[in-house]
Amino acid sequence: MQARPGPTATANARALVTIKPWPHRDREVIADMDIFRIHRVLSRSPRTGADRHFTLLETSDWINVVALTPEDDVVLVEQFRHGTGEVTLEIPGGLVDPGEEPDAAARRELREETGYEGDPPILLGTVTPNPAFLNNRCHTFLIQNCRAVGEPELDHGEDIAVSLHPLAGVGRLIAGGSIQHALVICAFWWLAQRMPERFRME
Repeated sequence: MQARPGPTATANARALVTIKPWPHRDREVIADMDIFRIHRVLSRSPRTGADRHFTLLETSDWINVVALTPEDDVVLVEQFRHGTGEVTLEIPGGLVDPGEEPDAAARRELREETGYEGDPPILLGTVTPNPAFLNNRCHTFLIQNCRAVGEPELDHGEDIAVSLHPLAGVGRLIAGGSIQHALVICAFWWLAQRMPERFRME
């Protein structure tokens, strides 16, 4: 009797299947919602040749900032999130403005949301937040030696409380559910890869 392939063999076999792009045959803007535009896209399956409609959200790239003070505290923000209807604990972040470089957006968002500034931003990593229907990327930056240089400069749609938390305790905040934002957790994963001697995801 022939042995069944193990997980590695199965994974290798699956990797031999070539997935082809679905050509976009038509695209219509359904709504312009300021921070994103909703597209109805008609695409054709390269496997079956059948057409199907998909929803695509077009938006700017995002940035997240892991801001560390000289004492190894993390600058965190609390704010109400309308999607879940909850107050969340997060790192500073926001949209990259048109024509703006992501590292400049990181410095700007940190200053506007928290009143802190620090060393030049270091890119930790970039992810696609949800490639199923979002077209953008999220860039996570590390800014060290952060100090308060003034008051936050919040826009009319923001109410933010700034707090400092020991870097060593962030893993417990995540494990205990105090931090649930997926992109924030991803940011600390990037940080753990960059400086494993100073931070671990507990």
